[in-house]
Amino acid sequence: MAESHFRALGTLITLKTYGETPEDLLERSEALVRHYEDMLTVNRETSLIQSVNQAAGKREVELPREIYELVALAVRTSQENMGFNALIGPLTKLWHIGFQDARKPNESEIAQAKALCDPELVSLNDAAATVRLEKEGMALDLGAIGKGFIADRLKDFWRRDGVKQGLINLGGNLLFVGDAQHQEDKRWRVGLRSPLASHAPDIAQFSVGECSVVTSGIAERHLDVGRDRFHHIMDPETGYPLETPLASVTVMTETSVAAEIETTRLFFAGELTNGWMQEAGHLGAIFAYQDKSITTVGFAPDELRLLDKNYFLKETNNVNKPNL
Repeated sequence: MAESHFRALGTLITLKTYGETPEDLLERSEALVRHYEDMLTVNRETSLIQSVNQAAGKREVELPREIYELVALAVRTSQENMGFNALIGPLTKLWHIGFQDARKPNESEIAQAKALCDPELVSLNDAAATVRLEKEGMALDLGAIGKGFIADRLKDFWRRDGVKQGLINLGGNLLFVGDAQHQEDKRWRVGLRSPLASHAPDIAQFSVGECSVVTSGIAERHLDVGRDRFHHIMDPETGYPLETPLASVTVMTETSVAAEIETTRLFFAGELTNGWMQEAGHLGAIFAYQDKSITTVGFAPDELRLLDKNYFLKETNNVNKPNL
């Protein structure tokens, strides 16, 4: 086994390969992560995405085809109005939950920020690979989709170098490559994190085949104002953190970029949407609620083991696909 740990993308990255691995593969993998981070970050003055933001309300910006396709996917998904919004930056920056200057803004501030979060105010030119944000102050942020994109590019990179099995962990965004040959049943073991408290022990364990596993949840960042507690997942329709009985949604999909999108879609839906499991690449989901109940889809009853006695399995929708 070869293993690498480093910080990038604002989080801890863990890469593991099993079996024969080219000697410098993990070093080149880290370089690839940093290459994409340099293009996609909005936490520095200069990057491709920052060039789009700095031109907001002024001009269109041409992007490399690969990055343009990612931006177009993020924008068009945002235009579905299902919760995912790559233009949400002005609202999240206004509340800034999770940082020392976090505060509850007033209604006027929220209204002004919401006006800058409209994905319909983004012009895409597929032929020219250009993007234009129509209002000054708008900001494109691929943080909700970028890790998935990078994980998928890493998997492609590994496959070209002959890696048959491995783990890509981008700060909790998991992508499993191949079967887990080191396990007797060749399935990967995944811990389900506590949905109500960060850094708490896992509440359950489940096993999967080759897929991506991504979670959206409310445990990581909060803002307390009097008796009210606000989590960090913003609802672009209201300008406030989403009101939901859910605590987290974990999805299993074939690609990691799809997992990033679908975990947001299901979190905002609050439940499984009609036909979700029948769509290509969708393998399963786990819903953890604030009342500590859990529902699953895509799992047999014995494929998820509870570790915390305070949680209970409310129901299981046993819709299985052979490659989960």
